[in-house]
Amino acid sequence: MRFLKTFGRFWYDFIIGDDWKIAAAVLAALALTAVAMTTGLLSGSALVIAGSIALFLLFVLSMVVDVRKS
Repeated sequence: MRFLKTFGRFWYDFIIGDDWKIAAAVLAALALTAVAMTTGLLSGSALVIAGSIALFLLFVLSMVVDVRKS
């Protein structure tokens, strides 16, 4: 049982880390890309570019939220 608890803490710290907003931004970008892929909205190359842009914009948005709080 101790192993499972330690294993869970490691993955929580690895994925969430210091800021949960960054992890949420990455998850949202991946979800948007997955939805665009399953619906056939974009071709392969356009999907990669749109996913990259979504990841970048959501990451920047999470950073802006953190800077405005301080």
